[in-house]
Amino acid sequence: MDLTWSRADEDFRAGARSWLEANVPRPALPSGDTSEGFARHLEWERHLFENRWSVVSWPEEYGGRGASLWQWLIFEEEYYRAGAPQRVTQNGIFLLAPTVFEFGTPEQQQRILPRMAAAEDLWCQGWSEPGAGSDLAGITSRAEPVDGGWALTGQKIWTTRGAFCTHLFGLFRTDPDSTRHRGLTYFLVPLDAPGVTVRGFGRLDGDEGFAEVFFDGVVVAEEAVLGGVGQGWSVAMATTGSERGLTLRSPGRFSAVVTRLVDLARRSADPGGHPDPLLADQVVRGWMEAEAYRLFTLQAVTALAGGARPGAESSLNKIWWSELDIHLHETALALRGDAAELDDAWMRGFEFSLSGPIYAGTNEIQRNIAAERLLGLPRS
Repeated sequence: MDLTWSRADEDFRAGARSWLEANVPRPALPSGDTSEGFARHLEWERHLFENRWSVVSWPEEYGGRGASLWQWLIFEEEYYRAGAPQRVTQNGIFLLAPTVFEFGTPEQQQRILPRMAAAEDLWCQGWSEPGAGSDLAGITSRAEPVDGGWALTGQKIWTTRGAFCTHLFGLFRTDPDSTRHRGLTYFLVPLDAPGVTVRGFGRLDGDEGFAEVFFDGVVVAEEAVLGGVGQGWSVAMATTGSERGLTLRSPGRFSAVVTRLVDLARRSADPGGHPDPLLADQVVRGWMEAEAYRLFTLQAVTALAGGARPGAESSLNKIWWSELDIHLHETALALRGDAAELDDAWMRGFEFSLSGPIYAGTNEIQRNIAAERLLGLPRS
């Protein structure tokens, strides 16, 4: 693996850095999981799109720059280095879009992708259900054929930013006699359709973007199916591969956090410039793990560029970044000591990091996948 960047890549980095430094909102925006913050984030996302920085690796016809995956990683590094806002469109751009590129018809791609890139259609993920959280194959929401389409019935829960979004992608059972991962179909649903009820609810941190979504005979057309009737499990696995693997949590995110952590450690040293040795070890460990994640991702991109498809390695990826996030924030709070609770940035980051081992498939499930599919161990 060649770790040097080409002249074109370095020019791309310089252009991204220059634009971000001149345009990133100051001061930082409110949380994108509140109604006020979400609206402010959308202004930023649309500004990104107008300047063709929203989806740099997409083809130009959909609003991108046709950049390589390497350049996408470079942009992510510069994005987080500049302290740019969290992407509230991430569930669409980073999870659904790769699936639409792989499984969507040309008509679906033309209809969905440009509006997604422009932050006009805002997508949330309809995976979890009451009684089927990490067990995606255990869903009971169903879709029944009707004249010209399908009628959807059921409930989704823990829908991130569902209270603010316009569309939902999710799985429904189209074969009533099927069990587990069979007989599922992947649907794209407008949330303003008759029969949809979106009920937002608050989190312990006060953010209000979570929602539960109810479907009461919601009729959608045939073109709402992505990837074919009964093929939902295969299509969903492509989405979860993006969620756990390359796109949802790029290395640039953690490189930026560890840079802040190193700076905090230096400022927390005693008057002689000597940090607490135990905490210094934790900072070094965090830096090493963030760098390991960056190198692992470069290896994954190298494989993808050679024609490989994401596999069970994405489960290892998800375990790594979610536990790394907790470690970095725990170390920061330890460095802050008694002032930790007053440090809103590090505290909120820590609170959010605790959800990492749960969303995108719990780490317990990811360890089972890695054991069975990568190590060849028997099912537990």
